[in-house]
Amino acid sequence: MATGRSIQLNKQIGEYLVACELARRRLLVATFSGNVPDYDILAADSKGSSIPIQVKTIRGGQWQFSIDKFVEVRFKGKRQILGPNIRPRIRQLLCVLVWATEYGKDEFFILRWEQLRRIVVSKYRSWLATKGGIRPRNPHSLHCSVDPLDLSKFRNQWGTITKEL
Repeated sequence: MATGRSIQLNKQIGEYLVACELARRRLLVATFSGNVPDYDILAADSKGSSIPIQVKTIRGGQWQFSIDKFVEVRFKGKRQILGPNIRPRIRQLLCVLVWATEYGKDEFFILRWEQLRRIVVSKYRSWLATKGGIRPRNPHSLHCSVDPLDLSKFRNQWGTITKEL
């Protein structure tokens, strides 16, 4: 099980890997080391346009989320009922999901927050339907996850960031 220290190291690894990649692409980068609630990095081009970026990092397995960050959830007894999608608090928010496997073989998945929401909600909705709307172990759990395979079309799509600037 991951400790607080290893979680912090993973976060730092991901943020600095993304910051380095953006700097290589001639963008100025400010990292906030978890001090800003909605994003980790602010990237700016030579004209001063900027974009906020949320970074999530795994060393293996899947990225972990809470479904209520993406869609409204209400309960009818033990059954979860998914309502409308939650609007992003930051309209232009981009996400970079980092799979930090081993030195020099890291993978990056770059997408808009809305795209991530669509994937997470669709996957969770389908899974929940197979359970009749009731999570088997803990009916009130909101845990969900995304696998790197779910994001394969977003691998190394760095142009998504520069297009937004």
